[in-house]
Amino acid sequence: MSRLSRRILPALAALAMGVVANHSSAQTFPTRPITVIVPFAAGGPTDTVARLVAEQMGRDLGQAVVVENVGGAGGTLGAQRTASARPDGHTLLIHHIGMSTIPTLYRRLSYDPVNGFEPVGLITEVPMTIIGKRNLAANNLQELVTLVRRERQGINLANAGVGAASHLCGLLFQSALNVQLTTVPYRGTGPAMNDLVGGTVDLMCDQTTNTTEQIRAGTVRAYAVTTPTRLGSLPDLPTANEAGMPGFEISIWHGLYAPRGTSPEIVARLSTALQAALRDPGLTRRFQDLGTEPVAQERATPDAHRTFWQADVARWRPIIQAAGQFAD
Repeated sequence: MSRLSRRILPALAALAMGVVANHSSAQTFPTRPITVIVPFAAGGPTDTVARLVAEQMGRDLGQAVVVENVGGAGGTLGAQRTASARPDGHTLLIHHIGMSTIPTLYRRLSYDPVNGFEPVGLITEVPMTIIGKRNLAANNLQELVTLVRRERQGINLANAGVGAASHLCGLLFQSALNVQLTTVPYRGTGPAMNDLVGGTVDLMCDQTTNTTEQIRAGTVRAYAVTTPTRLGSLPDLPTANEAGMPGFEISIWHGLYAPRGTSPEIVARLSTALQAALRDPGLTRRFQDLGTEPVAQERATPDAHRTFWQADVARWRPIIQAAGQFAD
């Protein structure tokens, strides 16, 4: 045997063993319950989406899929825990549009907010609603725009904290109107909504998963939904485009991620389970009750979500930089 052969053959053997090991791990995956980390408090919109998806994925995977809430620091604590987890598919992350904004909002992080993850697939895009306290002196969106531009600092805008969906929608709202309002950050969606219902704050822009019940109950005043067309769950609520803010569109998407280095075979298996979950009629009905729906199957794939995610990072970067509102 030549000297070259003695060097090449062991390398080829090691490569073959690695391929076999990866194939074997994918065939036996999962070997124990899977933990899905939600980087926000229980009961919020992302938590609601995660629990519905986790239950259905568990049926397809043959293992329990357990949601663990790891809130704090605008969703970065839970994301960091996932990024540093063993890349064997048993620790996952469900996060919202914050995965696109964190790379700009946070200038110093202990993990890579883009390259630290393997996208598994997109789950849903949740519409946003512009809502106000019941006695706000504006009966429709055009009147609200006039009020906001006239009062400016006299109108306050609640959000669930820097990086939260309501914070991002609020940034876009102010940018669209070219105004800077007094913002009131809370430690979560629940407290912000409580104060809006109680009349302590004036405005909020949040996901239908959190606002639909309040709108139906009449505890808040609804001005518009941020989708191109009206929602079946809120048919009387006009779109922002209809109501006088052309082009104001935003949805808060949610995606599933594994730590970087998770094998392509395991990521593919997780994506298959995600797609099966999104086809479930019960999950679809529950999503519709919340004012959203599962994404099309072709978007619930690793490659499609990676492309979408990268484009969204680029979309939000100039908006956040222009606002100058950084989390650190």
